[in-house]
Order: sequence, then C-alpha cells, then structure tokens
Amino acid sequence: METQTSTNADTPFRIAVLASTNGTDLQAIIDEMKAGKMPGIELTCIISNKKSCYALERARNQGYKAIFVNPRDRTREEFDEKVAEILRKYEVDLVVLVGYMRILSEQFVKKFPQKIINVHPALIPKFCGADFFGTSVHEAVLGAGEKETGMTIHYVDEGCDTGEIILQKTCLVSPDDTPDTLKTKVQALEKQYYPEVIRQLSSQSKVS
Repeated sequence: METQTSTNADTPFRIAVLASTNGTDLQAIIDEMKAGKMPGIELTCIISNKKSCYALERARNQGYKAIFVNPRDRTREEFDEKVAEILRKYEVDLVVLVGYMRILSEQFVKKFPQKIINVHPALIPKFCGADFFGTSVHEAVLGAGEKETGMTIHYVDEGCDTGEIILQKTCLVSPDDTPDTLKTKVQALEKQYYPEVIRQLSSQSKVS
C-alpha cells in the first residue's frame, strides 16, 4: 500500500496457528499462501496440545514447523506460558485459533492483546460459550429451528467467545439439513473468509 514505509513493507506479518483437530481451516490458509494470495504473510509454526492432531501432520507434510506442546503435568497457566515462549521466539504478530480445544488463560490473552483471533461456527451471540463447540453447535442450531446460521471471526479476550467481532457471514438452514451438512456449509464460509481476515489484519498492521 502507498502508506506503508519501506521498513514495514519489507517485514513479514508473522502468524502462528494453534490447533487441536483436523485443521481444515489451516489447509485453506496454506492453500492461499501457496497460491500467492497471502503476500507479506509468513506462517511461522503450527502448535498443538494433541500429539496426533492431523493439523500437525498437515503442517509437516507441507513444509511448515509443527510443534507439539505436552499438556501433561502442566497447569493451564504453565501450558500457556510454554506456548507463549514459542510465539515470542517466532516474533508472532497474530495468533490464529483453528479448532483449538482449550480455553486460553487470562494471563496468555493479556500477553497478546488484539492479536489472537478465532472462528466460531455460529452467529455469535447465538450458540456460543464453553458448552458450544464442534457438532454440538450445529445440533443446537437445528434443535432451535433456526432459518440461518453461519460463522463468526472474532478477537479473543478473557471470556469464551466474547471478544470483539471482526466478521460474520451467514448461510441458510434447509429443512433437510443434518449437523454434518450444516457443518459443511459453515466450514465453506470459514475457509473462504478466514484467510481474508488475516490479509486485512496484515494490511492494517502495515499502515502507519
């Protein structure tokens, strides 16, 4: 952008992904990177609390740094401090949560204010919070007879799904939808818009 200084323009916007599951949205980010659609953005590492997490395998198979942090015998705060050490080592500008099945400690969030984002598979404030994750979200949407659902990308704060909303996108709920078909619809939105939000935040960080 014309308002960028040469120093900012030459410095990559470094992101790290925290994941616990398959990493479907991670793959979408990697695909856009490999297609040259994420200029100036560097995926420094993928960190997981699950050793067998497929997101780590995706990372290794495609040449990215994959790091398992063992939560065993660590308090939540001790675990998060170890993750924070890794993020500081890689000088990360943005922490991207992708199916990360841990609630971040308050001390961790305060270390990275407005630098952690998450995608939730519903339209916050509906069907969010500690009791709503994975398939349970889509089951709740169907059980409530909702006519539409979608996804929310938001900043992470000390609460659970309470951070500032960055973007929401919707899709229709059909009478014949199941939790699995609804998951597919919502994931399509996530894969399209998560990379876009990362691009926007990267651009904003370089405007000064």
